[in-house]
Amino acid sequence: MTVADAASVPRFVTRPADGRRIAFETLGPAHGFPVVLLHGTPGSRLGPRPRGIVLHRLGIRLITYDRPGYGDSERVQGRDVAHAAQDVRAIAGELALERFAVVGRSGGGPHALACAADPELRDRITRVAVLVSLAPAGAPGWFDGMNEDNREQMGRVLTDPVELESEIRRRASGIRTDPDHLLGLLAEQMTIADQRVVSDAALRRQLRLSYRDAIKNGPYGWIDDLLALRRDWKVDLRAIVAPVRVWHGGEDTFAPAVHSEYLARQIGTAELDVRPGAAHFDAMPELPRTLRWLAGRTPIPSLATP
Repeated sequence: MTVADAASVPRFVTRPADGRRIAFETLGPAHGFPVVLLHGTPGSRLGPRPRGIVLHRLGIRLITYDRPGYGDSERVQGRDVAHAAQDVRAIAGELALERFAVVGRSGGGPHALACAADPELRDRITRVAVLVSLAPAGAPGWFDGMNEDNREQMGRVLTDPVELESEIRRRASGIRTDPDHLLGLLAEQMTIADQRVVSDAALRRQLRLSYRDAIKNGPYGWIDDLLALRRDWKVDLRAIVAPVRVWHGGEDTFAPAVHSEYLARQIGTAELDVRPGAAHFDAMPELPRTLRWLAGRTPIPSLATP
């Protein structure tokens, strides 16, 4: 099961574009193959990831960071999905990364694709993986199969952003009072498959830690993520040249598999894996196998469709 190490000391890099600081950290062997992990929504650099011992066995140097407004990273109000490439360029420069891979989970998926499409990064990125990602706003069937809570939140981005912000503030306040608050809300929308994954005590601890850290300086990253995901990403998916693995649980109701099916049609280098019987949170135990592929040690697994 994917869990993070308990201790976490961030490093900081300053974005050249605006002078704001981005918090990041590295795990695993210093000479391992570098992979940048982009967390979900809400989330932080502390989000579920393999333990250090697993990363050593995989030969992966995992780099995680807080998107602006989350955790210890300063907010960039009005950011779009494409802005993630600026963050990753700054971190890659700080760590002197010439070639590396990227992976994004859930709300981090679009941001990983933004890095892969970025003119200054796409020739440096070797492979890309997106797990249970959303598709761009306007994709056919965007709301099809989505649970009621996510449908309402995402709909409010366009119809009532003020009420959306108020709701996110209420949820963030609930997390501060009780770290289990958000998991309780999400549980009401979970499929049996998701309930099975989240029943793991170690994973639940890591999710609580990630959610609490995400909003410790305010709910701004969460708010800005939702706005960015439902507006124009400013990302040209057809510009991606690296191999892309698009993975999705067929029973996902938080970001239904129709989103990944759309992404795979738009990205010329993509291979789609829709896993029957899996759902949204199955992306977490799927991560180690994905990291092995990102390091170039295995081919894309045999693909499945619903």
